[in-house]
Amino acid sequence: MKFFIDTANLDQIREAQALGILDGVTTNPSLMAKEGITGEENIKNHYKAICEIVDGDVSAEVIATDYEGMVREGEALAALHSQIVVKLPMIADGVKACKYFSDKGIKTNVTLVFSAGQALLAAKAGATYVSPFIGRLDDISTDGLNLIAEIRHIYDNYMFETEILAASVRHTMHVIDCAKIGADVMTGPLKAIEGLLNHPLTTIGLEKFLADYKKGN
Repeated sequence: MKFFIDTANLDQIREAQALGILDGVTTNPSLMAKEGITGEENIKNHYKAICEIVDGDVSAEVIATDYEGMVREGEALAALHSQIVVKLPMIADGVKACKYFSDKGIKTNVTLVFSAGQALLAAKAGATYVSPFIGRLDDISTDGLNLIAEIRHIYDNYMFETEILAASVRHTMHVIDCAKIGADVMTGPLKAIEGLLNHPLTTIGLEKFLADYKKGN
């Protein structure tokens, strides 16, 4: 399972990278704005800075909602760095743009996916990643994890190469549950990843080891 961090904060990306388990980064306009990154050139430079920190894929989202605009923006983003993955919305023109980029060998991430049918269309269009938003489904009392399971079943039926990128991961148990179901990738905040480190018995055990060591010295 690949671990992506969902942020535009360079310090958090560096911290995740330092753990030695980071495989990539996902971002979106909201996360950029949260870090005070505005303006086309500043955003592009920020993507470059992210690519310099991590070795894996970095999803960069288009703003346009029409086919021509998505192609234009996507090509500009892909030209920034070889690690850039063009992030496209799950709408008709987004699927068309996904096919366009797929045919050109440019990686894509189809985002805002909330149904198995949408995920099927993205895979048919050759998406590199498909991003079902499990946390947002949970917010409206719908089982986001069940969607991951449905997509996994469909993709396995037909041997689609599109990777399931579980997005909108909110907490550590989301990470564990996605791993059990077979999501290829998870993306979430640093705290959800770091939460995997914690267990009270580990803390108690280490304290005992250290205490016993001090007794003997």
